[in-house]
Amino acid sequence: MASTTHYGPSSTSMEEDARRIHADKPVSPGSIAIGVVIGRMSEFFDFFVYGLASVLVFPQLVFPFAPDRLTATLYSFAIFSLAFLARPVGSVVFMTIDRVYGRGVKLTIALFLLGGSTASIAFLPGYNEIGAWSIALLALFRLGQGFALGGAWDGLASLLALNAPPNHRGWYAMVPQVGAPIGFALASVLFGFFIANLSSEDFLSWGWRYPFFVAFAINVVALFARLRLVMTPEFGSALEQHELEAAPIRDVLRVHGRDILLGAFVPLATFAMFHLVTIFPLGWVYLYGTQPIGGFMVVQIIGAAVGLVAIVVSGMIADLIGRRAQLAICAVLIAIFSFIGPLLMAAGSGGQSAFVIIGFGVLGLSFGQATGSISSRFGRGYRYTGAAFTSDLAWLVGAGFAPLVALTLSSRFGLPFVGYYLLSGALCTLAALAFSRALEQRD
Repeated sequence: MASTTHYGPSSTSMEEDARRIHADKPVSPGSIAIGVVIGRMSEFFDFFVYGLASVLVFPQLVFPFAPDRLTATLYSFAIFSLAFLARPVGSVVFMTIDRVYGRGVKLTIALFLLGGSTASIAFLPGYNEIGAWSIALLALFRLGQGFALGGAWDGLASLLALNAPPNHRGWYAMVPQVGAPIGFALASVLFGFFIANLSSEDFLSWGWRYPFFVAFAINVVALFARLRLVMTPEFGSALEQHELEAAPIRDVLRVHGRDILLGAFVPLATFAMFHLVTIFPLGWVYLYGTQPIGGFMVVQIIGAAVGLVAIVVSGMIADLIGRRAQLAICAVLIAIFSFIGPLLMAAGSGGQSAFVIIGFGVLGLSFGQATGSISSRFGRGYRYTGAAFTSDLAWLVGAGFAPLVALTLSSRFGLPFVGYYLLSGALCTLAALAFSRALEQRD
């Protein structure tokens, strides 16, 4: 195990006073779990609201000059990717804020920036009103989302893992992941409601803006839920033991550079599939499908429910067979799905619905343990920063460009190439798991 360097308490005197006030009120793992789920749900809600709008709204609102709907959607997906480029930069900046001003200040700034960037999109004028400034503002707000999400890493998932019994680590690792399908389902419900009850003109004029307003309110609720846990004695104790310190990125890279690289590739199949069963199929059906888009969004909500159940099941399976075996099996399932999925997407409405529901099931089994695999190799004092930066890179490599790449490949070469793209992610995951195991045996 690498040596640990002390980088400071990551707490202000006000935070330490708050922990002393609540010293006689220990927080249970269940309370930590609720706070973690609320926090992750708010983050994924913000991103999925944008992701859905990148198919349903922005191609017409921001890129009406494009020669066709496909090109406009590709432009929209290109801006979608900007957040994942900004996220590692946000982590570096906010880690400095964490060390100087404390975890509570960092989270407050990050979540207000995340909610503010998302809410600002609600006021975005279209290209027909302000020209290219509409594109520039959308890109700026999307960069703001990604930059803020880099600072929203709170360490609560690690705190939950530190409280996990040895034989239930898989169960505790899946808890934060539950927020993803809930955030997606909530975003889909809001968009689906306005699509079903408004004319196309009213939806594109003002209806689509309401989910972005809701995002800010959800972020405020999530902020208080997370600050409450940051102020607990349990969190303070983890800081004092250097378990959740914000170490400088350069030091983490020096000590754990190899682990960061491996950690970015282990969940690659999972993160690649993440947007291929959420954003990409909506774009494909919107462009080429025959079923009403509102009806397909209902299918996606059902898929999210299946994914939620699968995430919970993943915790049980991981506790029985181990996290590495769980991820390896799921990578094989994703590889199999890479051949079956394109056939389903090409099979009409029924096949497209099956693609979403089956895809969410496979995704949930894998996603439930993906994040837990990232932090397992970091030493104390490096775990918090290392897990955050590794997660940023994993999302960038695996998911950031997935909708853009998948729609480009499928529109130019056919749906089977989407499967090949997904297959490459599964092979990378299997290779990274094998290499990680070999390194552990050698060490």
